[in-house]
Amino acid sequence: MLSADAPLPSLPERVLVAGVTGAGKTTLARRIAAQWHLVHHELDALHHGPSWTPRPSFLDDVRAFAATDRWVTEWQYTSKGTDEILPPRADLLVWLDYPYPLVRRRLIRRTLSRRLLRTRLWNGNVEPSLWSRDAWSGENDILRWQASTRRKWNERMPAIEETFPQLTIVRLRHPRETERWLRNRAIGC
Repeated sequence: MLSADAPLPSLPERVLVAGVTGAGKTTLARRIAAQWHLVHHELDALHHGPSWTPRPSFLDDVRAFAATDRWVTEWQYTSKGTDEILPPRADLLVWLDYPYPLVRRRLIRRTLSRRLLRTRLWNGNVEPSLWSRDAWSGENDILRWQASTRRKWNERMPAIEETFPQLTIVRLRHPRETERWLRNRAIGC
């Protein structure tokens, strides 16, 4: 596992961004895509169909882009089968292992903003209104989901390192570290 200051062994072409909900995976994936001229595939957009129904072609779509040569995506939907598709093809895993109070604040701010502003997300979906009966219950309780999965990557990382030795892993522990890492990896790494 590499620190933020360690050089990468080569210019990555297939990148996974992992971290707890609210860490900023999609934002970082977009930035990496722009900086390294990779194609960003947002898994949420591939997974969520209209009315939040899972798209039947989700895993086929993931397989299709994973088979290409240059991409970046968020590593999520592990229980849906992305573990068998993405890490064997990736050459870099960027792990956003930020302090929990920081990611908690980010998720609260993002959730409140999306719900207040009625932000259109993937395939026309909108998160429940702040005032709806089910806004903070069941599958709609993203804050509870974050709390229950906050240690997931810490628990999984030793097995990931062992199972995928080709995968260079960079662990970033704070947004300042991420900014420094990106600055030091301008085109050409």
